[in-house]
Amino acid sequence: MKVSAWRSNLMVAVTLAGLLSLPVCAQQATPVTPVVVQPGAPGQPTRTLPPATRATLPPRSPADVQFMQGMIMHHAQAVEMTALIGSHTQNQQLRLLGARISKSQSDEIEFMKRWLTARGEPVETAMPEMAGMNMPGMDMSSHMVMPLMPGMLTATQMQALKKAKREQFDRLFLTGMIQHHGGALIMVKDLFDTAGAGQDAELFNFATDVDSGQRAEIRIMQTMLGKKPLEEKR
Repeated sequence: MKVSAWRSNLMVAVTLAGLLSLPVCAQQATPVTPVVVQPGAPGQPTRTLPPATRATLPPRSPADVQFMQGMIMHHAQAVEMTALIGSHTQNQQLRLLGARISKSQSDEIEFMKRWLTARGEPVETAMPEMAGMNMPGMDMSSHMVMPLMPGMLTATQMQALKKAKREQFDRLFLTGMIQHHGGALIMVKDLFDTAGAGQDAELFNFATDVDSGQRAEIRIMQTMLGKKPLEEKR
């Protein structure tokens, strides 16, 4: 009987302890209100902002939007060019390079689309007033007339690339992609030369990555063509 009573009292004590601990656990599970701290300018103290404070995107320049829209079109042609490699050449070195260009520029296209969408900007440049006009520098291969971004291959160049095979394709692809990459460098320079443009941190990092990445690929392609890199010429 004493053992039974002792066990009964023990169970009651454990139950009570569990019940008493519930408010404590509930209090510990209560989410803590986040503290939003804004760093001050150099020499200035930080500020604690209200919990309801929401992040805002930095101001953008019209040149930023135009750069992103134009670079999407620019990258799309590079991806189109690399898609020809598998059926036009057996050059393994060129295939590896093409896969690298295709992957990097496809990923960058998605980034640029997200950047524009987050800011309420259209992904494509709307130019209805230019439709149907045959002007120099225009690509007439589509129903909507679109201006070629710097370095982009013309419709004639693209047709020649599509018809070429093996060594001829290799040469046309490399010379065409060097031209294409050079145009991207011009676009980056024009962006940073525009007053007030390129101040957005995401866009700045992206544009500088494009510049450095495509300069490196130009040197690789010049070597594949047996040419001395332009930066090393005297």
